[in-house]
Amino acid sequence: MARGIFISFEGSEGGGKSTQIALLESALQERGITVRRTREPGGTLLGERLRDLLQHTPELEDLCDEAELLLFGASRAQLVREVIRPALESGTWVIADRFLDSTTVYQGIGRGLGAGSVDAVNAVAVGTSRPDVTFLLDLDAATGHARARAASGDRPDRIENQPPSFFERIRAGYLDLAAANPDRIVLIDASRPVAAVADAIWKECERRFSHELHG
Repeated sequence: MARGIFISFEGSEGGGKSTQIALLESALQERGITVRRTREPGGTLLGERLRDLLQHTPELEDLCDEAELLLFGASRAQLVREVIRPALESGTWVIADRFLDSTTVYQGIGRGLGAGSVDAVNAVAVGTSRPDVTFLLDLDAATGHARARAASGDRPDRIENQPPSFFERIRAGYLDLAAANPDRIVLIDASRPVAAVADAIWKECERRFSHELHG
């Protein structure tokens, strides 16, 4: 059985990742492809418990940056071994709402921990399990932050509560990462209408995975 395709979506808050993931999943399923969606942190019992701790536990508002890095790494390590690898090996396509690039940018750049520590944690967490393609939904930081805060209503999480300068660093970090990894990371202008963004994503999937989609 052929290995499944691993697709990840990245970008700062408010860029429309959830919407585009759902549209891509539907498009793939219409063509008879089995899809498994994941999210980070989350996707396993451990990951969902850590998600609640990291995002919505007031007592952890002062969680140190190094502990945050390791908790994200723990969630990802479990997700890779429990869900992602088995799915890919069975021929299932995996669509990930965030993966290792989020830690590279949010903890490495946003929190200022640097590439060394983050790369080491990512290497342990994911091993050789890397996305075949990553769609980076790019949106200016102010618009994205405003969208995310509006969507969260009265319950913004720890990340959404960061100051605007944090999200400016995040966007810049993602753009630098895309420039350094042009073969894997596809930059998508998320300010366009939903249908236009979805069409750009689908065209790139057809270009890269034509044999798997039509073979």
